Amino acid sequence: MPRRKDIWRCAIVHRPVGALIEHGWQDAPITWLREEPRFSFLADPCGWRAHGMLRLFVERYDYRTRHGVIDRLLLDSSFNVIDTRPCLREPWHLSYPLVFEGEGATWMLPEAHRSGGLTLYRAGSDLDSWRAETRIELDCVPVDATPLWHAGRWWLFYSPAGNWRSKISHLHIASARSLTGPWTPHPRNPVRVDRASARPGGRAVVIDDRIMLPVQDCTATYGGAIRPLWITVLTEGEFSAQAGAPLVLPPSAGRYSAGMHTLSACGELTLIDVKYIDSSFDGLLLDLTRAIRQLG
Repeated sequence: MPRRKDIWRCAIVHRPVGALIEHGWQDAPITWLREEPRFSFLADPCGWRAHGMLRLFVERYDYRTRHGVIDRLLLDSSFNVIDTRPCLREPWHLSYPLVFEGEGATWMLPEAHRSGGLTLYRAGSDLDSWRAETRIELDCVPVDATPLWHAGRWWLFYSPAGNWRSKISHLHIASARSLTGPWTPHPRNPVRVDRASARPGGRAVVIDDRIMLPVQDCTATYGGAIRPLWITVLTEGEFSAQAGAPLVLPPSAGRYSAGMHTLSACGELTLIDVKYIDSSFDGLLLDLTRAIRQLG
């Protein structure tokens, strides 16, 4: 029975993602979200700014239930959280809520591999309600699927959910003319096999005419670090990329120094999450209690 538990904490970095990669944390103000109650956390932040407000979409997870849901946090112009509410819940675990615009609508593409596939959701007018639009069919069940509109096509970067090795070390790509498909897997899948720079970890963006996909470095631990993956060739038949150095963790992370697995651009801001690993006896007791209840 696992005793180690990753506990994540989200933060807002007041620096664009390109400048953060180039210059690091020096002189970059950071707003930390408050810590959640013990054995629960918020992770995978994705931001949306409009009318002076910032909406954060995050995974909310509690080790007592082991079932992730998507929450929406509303922050004012001073980055104070003024409202929090669940905005998407399914019978299966949800995480990694990528929110983006395209084709005249706002979409969410959350990680949901325990459902056996990938579902694209369309936003209601207030971004607090989401409805399933279509099931995206790929060459495998994906984890952390990350979309990008580039060169007249939609591209989707993801890792296969088949086994633990593929989840953390394989990168697949698919493309389509429309978000609703059909999607065509890249003929060179997996286009990258590298435990240090394959699994997506945040919004893909174009910086100085180069595609940057944040990827997780899982060589030491799951979500141990984030690297920028600079994609130099991306066509329906070819792919080439080079990984940059891992980002060091911000000094103000404190005890949350065991890893980072999200780097998400949000205009002039960048969203991150960092973790500490709880190895306490209380965590083991929590797991034992949950197992006993399930047997009963």
